[in-house]
Amino acid sequence: MGKRKIGMWMYKNGGGEKIAKKMIKKLKERDIKVVNDINLRHAIAKNDDIVYNEVKVNKLDLFFSYNAGEQTQYQMYLYQALARVIPTINSYEAFALTEDKFQTNFLLKNNGVSTPEYKLCHRDDGHELKKIIKKWDKMVYKPTDGWGGVGLTKIESEANLDMLLPFLNQMDLRFFYVEKFIDYDKTDYRVDIVDGQFVGCYGRKAGGSDWRTNVTSGGSVFLREPNDEVVELALKAAKVCNIDIAGVDIIYDREKEEYVVLEVNGIPAFATPEQEKIGLNFNDKKIDLIVDLIDRKTKKKKGE
Repeated sequence: MGKRKIGMWMYKNGGGEKIAKKMIKKLKERDIKVVNDINLRHAIAKNDDIVYNEVKVNKLDLFFSYNAGEQTQYQMYLYQALARVIPTINSYEAFALTEDKFQTNFLLKNNGVSTPEYKLCHRDDGHELKKIIKKWDKMVYKPTDGWGGVGLTKIESEANLDMLLPFLNQMDLRFFYVEKFIDYDKTDYRVDIVDGQFVGCYGRKAGGSDWRTNVTSGGSVFLREPNDEVVELALKAAKVCNIDIAGVDIIYDREKEEYVVLEVNGIPAFATPEQEKIGLNFNDKKIDLIVDLIDRKTKKKKGE
Protein backbone atom coordinates (compact mmCIF):
# COMPACT_ATOMS: atom_id res chain seq x y z
CA MET A 1 0.00 0.00 0.00
CA GLY A 2 1.31 3.46 -0.91
CA LYS A 3 1.95 6.18 1.61
CA ARG A 4 -1.12 8.19 2.53
CA LYS A 5 -1.19 11.80 1.39
CA ILE A 6 -3.76 14.48 2.23
CA GLY A 7 -4.39 18.09 1.28
CA MET A 8 -4.95 20.84 3.85
CA TRP A 9 -6.28 24.39 3.69
CA MET A 10 -6.05 26.02 7.11
CA TYR A 11 -6.67 29.61 8.12
CA LYS A 12 -3.50 31.52 9.04
CA ASN A 13 -4.69 34.29 11.35
CA GLY A 14 -5.26 33.91 15.09
CA GLY A 15 -2.60 31.22 15.50
CA GLY A 16 -3.81 29.08 12.61
CA GLU A 17 -0.32 28.55 11.17
CA LYS A 18 0.93 27.19 14.50
CA ILE A 19 -2.07 24.83 14.69
CA ALA A 20 -1.39 23.58 11.14
CA LYS A 21 2.28 22.88 11.97
CA LYS A 22 1.30 20.85 15.05
CA MET A 23 -1.25 18.88 13.04
CA ILE A 24 1.18 18.20 10.19
CA LYS A 25 3.83 16.97 12.69
CA LYS A 26 1.37 14.58 14.33
CA LEU A 27 0.17 13.29 10.95
CA LYS A 28 3.77 12.72 9.84
CA GLU A 29 4.26 10.56 12.94
CA ARG A 30 1.50 8.35 11.53
CA ASP A 31 3.16 8.25 8.13
CA ILE A 32 0.62 10.61 6.57
CA LYS A 33 2.10 13.27 4.29
CA VAL A 34 0.40 16.66 4.08
CA VAL A 35 0.31 18.95 1.06
CA ASN A 36 -0.33 22.18 2.92
CA ASP A 37 -2.07 25.42 1.95
CA ILE A 38 -4.15 24.09 -0.95
CA ASN A 39 -6.42 27.02 -1.79
CA LEU A 40 -8.83 25.75 -4.42
CA ARG A 41 -9.34 29.36 -5.49
CA HIS A 42 -6.10 28.88 -7.43
CA ALA A 43 -6.82 25.36 -8.72
CA ILE A 44 -7.87 24.43 -12.24
CA ALA A 45 -10.26 21.64 -13.15
CA LYS A 46 -9.49 19.90 -16.43
CA ASN A 47 -10.85 16.63 -17.73
CA ASP A 48 -10.99 14.32 -14.70
CA ASP A 49 -8.55 16.20 -12.46
CA ILE A 50 -8.53 19.20 -10.12
CA VAL A 51 -4.97 20.51 -10.22
CA TYR A 52 -3.26 22.85 -7.74
CA ASN A 53 0.45 23.59 -8.32
CA GLU A 54 0.81 20.32 -10.24
CA VAL A 55 -0.87 18.38 -7.41
CA LYS A 56 -3.89 16.37 -8.54
CA VAL A 57 -6.04 17.10 -5.52
CA ASN A 58 -8.65 14.50 -6.47
CA LYS A 59 -5.96 11.79 -6.27
CA LEU A 60 -5.18 12.58 -2.63
CA ASP A 61 -6.53 10.37 0.15
CA LEU A 62 -8.43 13.21 1.84
CA PHE A 63 -8.90 16.98 1.73
CA PHE A 64 -9.13 18.93 5.00
CA SER A 65 -10.70 22.35 4.44
CA TYR A 66 -10.64 24.71 7.43
CA ASN A 67 -10.68 28.34 6.35
CA ALA A 68 -13.89 30.36 6.76
CA GLY A 69 -12.46 33.79 6.06
CA GLU A 70 -11.12 33.19 2.54
CA GLN A 71 -13.91 31.12 1.00
CA THR A 72 -14.94 31.96 -2.55
CA GLN A 73 -17.76 30.58 -4.66
CA TYR A 74 -15.22 29.02 -7.02
CA GLN A 75 -13.36 27.35 -4.15
CA MET A 76 -16.61 25.94 -2.73
CA TYR A 77 -17.70 24.74 -6.17
CA LEU A 78 -14.51 22.66 -6.50
CA TYR A 79 -14.83 21.52 -2.88
CA GLN A 80 -18.25 20.12 -3.79
CA ALA A 81 -16.79 18.23 -6.77
CA LEU A 82 -13.89 16.87 -4.71
CA ALA A 83 -16.23 15.57 -2.02
CA ARG A 84 -17.81 13.28 -4.60
CA VAL A 85 -14.56 11.41 -5.26
CA ILE A 86 -12.42 11.61 -2.08
CA PRO A 87 -13.16 11.96 1.64
CA THR A 88 -13.33 15.56 2.86
CA ILE A 89 -13.47 17.07 6.33
CA ASN A 90 -16.03 18.33 6.76
CA SER A 91 -18.06 16.53 4.12
CA TYR A 92 -19.30 19.06 1.59
CA GLU A 93 -22.89 18.08 2.39
CA ALA A 94 -22.44 18.88 6.10
CA PHE A 95 -20.48 22.04 5.32
CA ALA A 96 -23.18 23.34 2.94
CA LEU A 97 -25.94 22.48 5.42
CA THR A 98 -24.36 24.40 8.29
CA GLU A 99 -23.64 27.38 6.02
CA ASP A 100 -27.41 27.81 5.67
CA LYS A 101 -29.25 28.83 8.83
CA PHE A 102 -32.73 27.90 7.63
CA GLN A 103 -31.71 24.46 6.34
CA THR A 104 -29.87 23.76 9.60
CA ASN A 105 -32.70 24.88 11.88
CA PHE A 106 -35.30 23.07 9.79
CA LEU A 107 -33.36 19.82 10.15
CA LEU A 108 -32.65 20.33 13.85
CA LYS A 109 -36.30 21.07 14.69
CA ASN A 110 -37.42 18.00 12.76
CA ASN A 111 -35.09 15.94 14.94
CA GLY A 112 -36.23 17.32 18.28
CA VAL A 113 -33.43 19.86 18.84
CA SER A 114 -34.61 23.17 20.31
CA THR A 115 -33.87 26.20 18.13
CA PRO A 116 -35.40 29.70 17.96
CA GLU A 117 -38.80 30.02 16.32
CA TYR A 118 -38.30 31.11 12.72
CA LYS A 119 -40.11 32.00 9.52
CA LEU A 120 -38.94 31.78 5.94
CA CYS A 121 -40.94 34.02 3.63
CA HIS A 122 -40.88 34.82 -0.05
CA ARG A 123 -39.46 38.27 -0.73
CA ASP A 124 -42.88 39.57 -1.83
CA ASP A 125 -44.63 38.42 1.32
CA GLY A 126 -44.22 41.59 3.38
CA HIS A 127 -47.72 41.09 4.76
CA GLU A 128 -46.61 37.85 6.43
CA LEU A 129 -43.59 39.58 7.97
CA LYS A 130 -45.86 42.26 9.44
CA LYS A 131 -48.05 39.56 10.97
CA ILE A 132 -44.96 37.98 12.48
CA ILE A 133 -43.63 41.17 14.10
CA LYS A 134 -47.05 41.77 15.70
CA LYS A 135 -47.01 38.25 17.13
CA TRP A 136 -43.36 38.12 18.23
CA ASP A 137 -42.82 41.76 19.24
CA LYS A 138 -39.10 41.50 18.35
CA MET A 139 -37.33 39.47 15.68
CA VAL A 140 -33.94 39.15 14.02
CA TYR A 141 -33.35 39.20 10.28
CA LYS A 142 -30.51 36.84 9.36
CA PRO A 143 -28.83 36.24 6.00
CA THR A 144 -29.15 32.48 5.60
CA ASP A 145 -25.50 32.23 4.56
CA GLY A 146 -23.95 34.86 6.83
CA TRP A 147 -21.34 34.31 9.53
CA GLY A 148 -19.65 36.23 12.33
CA GLY A 149 -22.79 38.26 13.03
CA VAL A 150 -22.52 40.09 9.70
CA GLY A 151 -25.89 41.27 8.42
CA LEU A 152 -27.87 40.41 11.56
CA THR A 153 -30.57 43.03 12.06
CA LYS A 154 -32.81 43.32 15.10
CA ILE A 155 -36.35 44.40 14.22
CA GLU A 156 -38.28 45.80 17.18
CA SER A 157 -41.38 47.30 15.56
CA GLU A 158 -43.44 47.43 12.38
CA ALA A 159 -41.83 50.83 11.69
CA ASN A 160 -38.37 49.16 11.82
CA LEU A 161 -39.62 46.56 9.36
CA ASP A 162 -41.00 49.18 6.98
CA MET A 163 -37.58 50.87 6.91
CA LEU A 164 -35.73 47.60 6.38
CA LEU A 165 -37.84 46.05 3.60
CA PRO A 166 -36.83 48.51 0.81
CA PHE A 167 -33.16 47.94 1.66
CA LEU A 168 -33.58 44.15 1.54
CA ASN A 169 -35.46 44.41 -1.76
CA GLN A 170 -32.55 46.35 -3.25
CA MET A 171 -30.31 43.39 -2.40
CA ASP A 172 -32.43 41.24 -4.74
CA LEU A 173 -33.02 38.57 -2.11
CA ARG A 174 -35.41 35.79 -3.07
CA PHE A 175 -36.57 35.13 0.47
CA PHE A 176 -36.35 36.49 4.00
CA TYR A 177 -35.35 34.44 7.02
CA VAL A 178 -36.28 35.80 10.45
CA GLU A 179 -36.04 34.39 13.96
CA LYS A 180 -37.95 35.35 17.06
CA PHE A 181 -35.70 37.42 19.32
CA ILE A 182 -34.92 35.36 22.40
CA ASP A 183 -34.84 36.87 25.88
CA TYR A 184 -31.38 35.88 27.06
CA ASP A 185 -28.57 37.28 29.23
CA LYS A 186 -26.39 38.42 26.28
CA THR A 187 -24.04 35.46 26.72
CA ASP A 188 -23.75 32.17 24.88
CA TYR A 189 -21.91 28.86 24.96
CA ARG A 190 -19.64 27.87 22.09
CA VAL A 191 -19.25 24.10 22.34
CA ASP A 192 -16.65 22.40 20.15
CA ILE A 193 -17.37 18.88 18.94
CA VAL A 194 -15.01 16.65 16.92
CA ASP A 195 -15.97 13.18 15.67
CA GLY A 196 -18.90 12.90 18.06
CA GLN A 197 -16.82 13.85 21.10
CA PHE A 198 -16.92 16.92 23.33
CA VAL A 199 -13.72 18.94 22.95
CA GLY A 200 -14.20 22.11 24.94
CA CYS A 201 -16.40 25.09 25.67
CA TYR A 202 -16.11 28.80 26.22
CA GLY A 203 -18.52 31.67 26.61
CA ARG A 204 -19.02 34.82 24.60
CA LYS A 205 -20.59 38.02 25.86
CA ALA A 206 -22.10 40.86 23.83
CA GLY A 207 -20.26 44.15 24.08
CA GLY A 208 -21.83 47.36 25.43
CA SER A 209 -25.38 47.91 24.22
CA ASP A 210 -25.06 45.33 21.43
CA TRP A 211 -26.95 42.03 21.63
CA ARG A 212 -24.67 39.97 19.35
CA THR A 213 -22.09 37.77 21.06
CA ASN A 214 -19.93 37.23 17.95
CA VAL A 215 -16.35 38.38 18.53
CA THR A 216 -16.34 39.99 15.07
CA SER A 217 -19.33 42.08 16.22
CA GLY A 218 -17.67 43.32 19.40
CA GLY A 219 -18.34 40.36 21.68
CA SER A 220 -15.71 39.03 24.09
CA VAL A 221 -14.63 35.53 25.09
CA PHE A 222 -14.63 34.28 28.68
CA LEU A 223 -14.02 30.98 30.45
CA ARG A 224 -17.21 29.00 30.86
CA GLU A 225 -17.86 25.45 31.97
CA PRO A 226 -20.89 23.82 30.33
CA ASN A 227 -23.36 21.68 32.23
CA ASP A 228 -24.31 18.20 31.01
CA GLU A 229 -27.47 19.50 29.34
CA VAL A 230 -25.51 21.96 27.19
CA VAL A 231 -22.97 19.31 26.16
CA GLU A 232 -25.65 16.77 25.28
CA LEU A 233 -27.54 19.36 23.23
CA ALA A 234 -24.39 20.23 21.29
CA LEU A 235 -23.57 16.56 20.67
CA LYS A 236 -27.09 15.90 19.41
CA ALA A 237 -27.02 18.94 17.09
CA ALA A 238 -23.69 17.83 15.57
CA LYS A 239 -24.99 14.28 15.12
CA VAL A 240 -28.20 15.44 13.43
CA CYS A 241 -26.11 17.55 11.01
CA ASN A 242 -23.84 14.53 10.39
CA ILE A 243 -20.81 16.80 10.76
CA ASP A 244 -17.29 15.75 11.79
CA ILE A 245 -16.20 19.08 13.29
CA ALA A 246 -18.69 21.56 14.73
CA GLY A 247 -18.89 24.61 16.94
CA VAL A 248 -22.40 24.71 18.39
CA ASP A 249 -23.69 28.04 19.69
CA ILE A 250 -26.21 27.68 22.52
CA ILE A 251 -28.11 30.25 24.60
CA TYR A 252 -30.59 30.00 27.45
CA ASP A 253 -34.11 31.16 26.64
CA ARG A 254 -35.30 32.84 29.85
CA GLU A 255 -38.92 32.97 28.71
CA LYS A 256 -39.17 29.25 27.86
CA GLU A 257 -36.58 28.24 30.47
CA GLU A 258 -34.65 26.00 28.10
CA TYR A 259 -31.39 25.91 26.17
CA VAL A 260 -31.65 26.43 22.42
CA VAL A 261 -29.18 25.95 19.56
CA LEU A 262 -28.59 29.23 17.74
CA GLU A 263 -26.18 27.94 15.14
CA VAL A 264 -23.96 25.03 14.10
CA ASN A 265 -20.63 26.21 12.69
CA GLY A 266 -18.64 23.94 10.39
CA ILE A 267 -15.32 25.77 10.85
CA PRO A 268 -15.10 26.71 14.55
CA ALA A 269 -11.84 28.49 15.30
CA PHE A 270 -9.20 27.10 17.60
CA ALA A 271 -8.37 29.17 20.67
CA THR A 272 -6.11 32.08 19.73
CA PRO A 273 -2.80 32.61 21.57
CA GLU A 274 -4.48 35.43 23.56
CA GLN A 275 -7.38 33.16 24.49
CA GLU A 276 -5.01 30.40 25.54
CA LYS A 277 -3.41 32.86 27.97
CA ILE A 278 -6.75 33.31 29.78
CA GLY A 279 -7.15 29.54 30.14
CA LEU A 280 -8.77 28.17 26.97
CA ASN A 281 -6.80 24.95 26.74
CA PHE A 282 -8.68 22.67 24.34
CA ASN A 283 -6.46 23.10 21.25
CA ASP A 284 -4.26 20.03 21.80
CA LYS A 285 -7.28 17.80 22.41
CA LYS A 286 -8.94 19.16 19.28
CA ILE A 287 -5.81 18.59 17.18
CA ASP A 288 -5.49 15.00 18.46
CA LEU A 289 -9.13 14.19 17.67
CA ILE A 290 -8.84 15.67 14.15
CA VAL A 291 -5.63 13.70 13.54
CA ASP A 292 -7.40 10.52 14.71
CA LEU A 293 -10.30 11.33 12.37
CA ILE A 294 -7.99 11.89 9.38
CA ASP A 295 -6.11 8.69 10.19
CA ARG A 296 -9.30 6.65 10.28
CA LYS A 297 -10.83 8.13 7.14
CA THR A 298 -7.64 7.71 5.08
CA LYS A 299 -7.22 4.10 6.23
CA LYS A 300 -10.76 3.46 5.03
CA LYS A 301 -9.94 5.14 1.70
CA LYS A 302 -6.83 2.94 1.29
CA GLY A 303 -8.82 -0.16 2.23
CA GLU A 304 -6.87 -1.07 5.33
